[in-house]
Amino acid sequence: MLRRIPDRNIWLVYGAIFLLGLAYGIAISLTAVFLDMRGFTKRDIGLLASCFALGIVLLSLPMGALIRRFSAKATLVSSLAGYAAAVGVFPYLPGFASIAAVRFLDGACSVGIWVSCETILLARSDKDNKAFITSLYAVAMALGYVIGPLCAKGIVALASMPAAFVVSCVIAALSALLVLARLDRDPRDAPAHGEAGAPDGGEPQATSASILWRIKTACFATFAYGYFQASVVLFLPLYLMASKGVTLEQTILIPAYFAVGMLVFTNVFGRIGDRRGHLFLMRVLGAIGTLMILGFVYLDRYEAMCAAVLVAGATLASISPLSLALQGVVTAPRDYSRANSLYNVFYAAGMLLGPPVSSALYEASGGVAMLYHLAVLWAGFVVFALVFAGDDPAARRRERSRVEAAA
Repeated sequence: MLRRIPDRNIWLVYGAIFLLGLAYGIAISLTAVFLDMRGFTKRDIGLLASCFALGIVLLSLPMGALIRRFSAKATLVSSLAGYAAAVGVFPYLPGFASIAAVRFLDGACSVGIWVSCETILLARSDKDNKAFITSLYAVAMALGYVIGPLCAKGIVALASMPAAFVVSCVIAALSALLVLARLDRDPRDAPAHGEAGAPDGGEPQATSASILWRIKTACFATFAYGYFQASVVLFLPLYLMASKGVTLEQTILIPAYFAVGMLVFTNVFGRIGDRRGHLFLMRVLGAIGTLMILGFVYLDRYEAMCAAVLVAGATLASISPLSLALQGVVTAPRDYSRANSLYNVFYAAGMLLGPPVSSALYEASGGVAMLYHLAVLWAGFVVFALVFAGDDPAARRRERSRVEAAA
């Protein structure tokens, strides 16, 4: 592994994103329950999640310009510090308006972190290891998500929910200090030669529309994942408590099972994707994940539901680094910051739309209807990825090989 990733800056990003994942894991496992205990309705919780997503949507495209102006490192440090401040004050805010403002800041800083990290990783990886490197990025985040809810459970038992958010703040601040002290300055843009599907370095710079067309399947994937993630984090615990008899203590551990599945399988699927094609594997994982979502409707035993959550993490969460790697393969290095900004716009759009639509369905028709509509979303992605299978350079290479063999 060290031979495949000789650049220490990549490992430094992994360390920083692990700390951030730990901070996220603590905060996310408690957010919906904390707001519910404060007396907010499901619709309020959905609207607050939309404020978070709105911060991502409105800042996604500017982040690409900020990175080009100030560097990915400067943007990453500032965003980590901003997230630390947002999560630290969150439990002490008096009402809906102030919480909404801080959730917006949380989203704005989060997209700064993601775009910066993804730009750094794609710029420092070669075309044969992009999914491998982005999958380890997801693994580092997942490790934090696994440990975070466990820490949250202990902190709440020993202290309080507000104390858990303060701990999350401190961990995020440590991540910012690590990046500030140890990360090297951004490398110069590498030439585009050697990138499958990317334009030659001598050609005019690609337009945003042409970049979006290149990465449309990756964008649909990240939209579906953002929509799904934002919805289930908020409403799956409430559905399980109301309909399946799951206790509060058990629901706190649900995100950890999802992260374990992601942790164990993401890197395996990343290596397969680099060898066999990213989009093909994304279709397979999307189909399996759809079945797991439907499983929540019919499973009643807590152990079986945990297994379904784990498989959903192994499949649906693994699609995210594969889609990031796919857009890194089809985009020129000089366009990475713009491509990552567009990519995160779709992720944010999913997070923005998911909670209000899911909350409306939940309140109008119940949790089962909410789960069915999430399954339909992922089935739609599978069909879309099948229609545009040729967007993956690996699929085009296989087709050329078949034509040459037939000739």
